Amino acid sequence: MKIFNTLTRQKDEFVPINEGEVKIYACGPTVYNYIHIGNARPLCVFDVLRRYFEWRGYKVNFVQNFTDIDDKLINKANAEGITVPEVAERFIGEFWTDAKGLNVREATVHPRATDNIAEIQGIISALIEKGYAYESNGDVYYRAKKFEQYGKLSHQPLEDLEAGARINVTEIKEDPMDFCLWKGAKPGEPFWESPWGKGRPGWHIECSAMACRYLGTTIDIHCGGLDLIFPHHENEIAQSEAAHGCDFAHYWMHNGFINVDNHKMSKSLNNFFTVRDVAEKYGYEPIRYFLVSSQYRSPINYSVDIIEQAKNSLERLYTCRDNLDFAIKNAADGGEAPAFVETAKNDFITAMEDDLNTADALAAIFTLVREINTAIANGLEKNGLLACADMFDQLTGVLGLVYNRKEEVLDSDIQALIDARSEARKNRDFKTADEIRDKLKEMGIVLEDTPQGVKWSRV
Repeated sequence: MKIFNTLTRQKDEFVPINEGEVKIYACGPTVYNYIHIGNARPLCVFDVLRRYFEWRGYKVNFVQNFTDIDDKLINKANAEGITVPEVAERFIGEFWTDAKGLNVREATVHPRATDNIAEIQGIISALIEKGYAYESNGDVYYRAKKFEQYGKLSHQPLEDLEAGARINVTEIKEDPMDFCLWKGAKPGEPFWESPWGKGRPGWHIECSAMACRYLGTTIDIHCGGLDLIFPHHENEIAQSEAAHGCDFAHYWMHNGFINVDNHKMSKSLNNFFTVRDVAEKYGYEPIRYFLVSSQYRSPINYSVDIIEQAKNSLERLYTCRDNLDFAIKNAADGGEAPAFVETAKNDFITAMEDDLNTADALAAIFTLVREINTAIANGLEKNGLLACADMFDQLTGVLGLVYNRKEEVLDSDIQALIDARSEARKNRDFKTADEIRDKLKEMGIVLEDTPQGVKWSRV
C-alpha cells in the first residue's frame, strides 16, 4: 500500500513497524459542542483506513482521544454555570450519538486528557531535564528553536513559521515561538498539582502523552485534518522526539477541507453545519457516503444537491442488495462465483492501495452492482449469487456503507393476497390477479413479476 506522507510529501510504501500490526493515532474532538461536518470527515475517512487494514488481515491498534480540558470547555462551563467535567460528559455522549449514526466504529482506546495527567507531567519533566522546556511563573514552555528539525512536517523554516504564526508575546516566554506545555492555574479554573504548581496541560502535549502511553514511543500512522499540521502536529513531533529520542510517527495522513456551497465553512458566513443538523434532514448515511466518496486529500464541497446525489447513490446500492436477497431465495441450486466478483475485489484493492482512493473504490463497487444486476436478469444460480452478495457486503463494509438494511416481514393478510394473486395468475385468471394487484397498490404494496418470482416493495 502507498500512502501520501505529509512528512516526505510523496507516496511512500507502507511498511509497519511490526509485521501484521498497524498502530494508528487519530486526533479526536475537543468535547465542548456538537461535531460539525468538517470534524466528521476525518472520523469517517480514518475509520475506513482502519477497516481496510483489518479487512486485509492486519491487527489494528487504533487510538482516538478526547480533549476534555481546554479553554473552550472552560468557557462553555462558565457560560452555562456548570462544571467542565459536566460539559465533557455531555458532549462525549453527543459525539457517540453522531459517530454511531455515521457508522464509525469505536477505537481500540478512547483516552481522555484528564485521565493522563501523570503521563503528561512525565514527558514535561523529561523535556525540562533535557533542556527543551523551562518553567516560568507557573507555566512551562517548549523551546521550539532548540529542536533542530522544527518545521519538518509543515516543510517551512522556523523563520517563516514565526512570521506567519499568531504569536502571543509575553515577558515570561524566552522566545515568541515557544509554546505552552503546562498552564498555571487561573482563578476558577480546574487544576492539577504539579512540580511547577497548580495548573493544567497545554493542548499539544496531551496527544504526545496519550500516543506514547497506548501505542509506544514510535507509531505507524498519525492522522487528522489538514488544519492540524501546524502548529498541533508539528509541536507533537517536537515534544515526542525530543523527549524519547526516536521518530514519533513514520506516516502522517491529513484529510482535505470541506467547503459549503463553494465557500469555506465558517460561523461568520452562517454556513456552519453540525452533523446533527444535516442528519435530522437527510439521515446519517448520506453524510458518510458524501465524506468517503472523494479521495481523502482532496477538498470537497458540501451542498444540498450533493447530499441528494448521495441518497440516490445509496438507493442504487440498497436496491442491488435487496435484489440479491430476493434472487437467492428463488434461485436454482448450483453454479459458481462469476469471474467479475474477483475482478471487482482486485479493482477495489488497487484503488485502496493507492493512498486510500475511496473514489475509485466506489467506482469498483458500482461496476460490481451493474454486473450483479445483469447476472440476476440472466438467471445466475444460487452459489454464484451468494458469492456476489458476499463480495458486495465485504466491499461496502470496508467503506462502512449499506449499514441500515432491515429485513421487513409482511403482515399475514398482505402475504395472503400476494399468494392469492400468484394462484390466480397460475390459473390464468388475470382479471382477479389484476384486481388483487390494484388492491395491494392501494395498501402501499407494489408488485413486480420477475423470472425469479413476485417481488414486492412499499411506496
